[in-house]
Amino acid sequence: MPTNTAPVKWAQRSDSLYVTISLPDVKDETITLTDAKLVFTGKSNDNEYACDFEFFKGCKAETSTYKVLPRSIQMHIMKAEEEEEFWPRLLKDKAAEKNQVKVDWDKYVDEDEEEEAGGFDTSGLEGGQGMMPGMGGMPGMGGPGGPGGMDMEALMAQMGGM
Repeated sequence: MPTNTAPVKWAQRSDSLYVTISLPDVKDETITLTDAKLVFTGKSNDNEYACDFEFFKGCKAETSTYKVLPRSIQMHIMKAEEEEEFWPRLLKDKAAEKNQVKVDWDKYVDEDEEEEAGGFDTSGLEGGQGMMPGMGGMPGMGGPGGPGGMDMEALMAQMGGM
């Protein structure tokens, strides 16, 4: 049976990387993380998947974590050195990255917005819910979130009592 390339997404902060292997119900997985590379093999839906990546720069394998979840494998990989500038890419090989790695836009933050966004939510890696509790909705949209809600009477009066 041919081996497929595992779909990988990534995002970063100045001190760490967040790598997701987007495969559901992974079985027979082997994950080897070193300071220089990530090697993964596993099965999902009776298909074999693998990836063998050399990182753009060094990492700290001993302080990095990963968790196999029902819909993906999530990894929080610590950079060897906290950088002032973000890495331009995840992999040393630019051509391999173009075909095998995508940006995780759900976790992406611009370098200049990192402080206000904070670090990665790693509660999912520690057996937590993976959601940020108490975030609520958008203010003014009703439901949990901002103060008050819409005043339908005032709105109807403004519209001329339609």
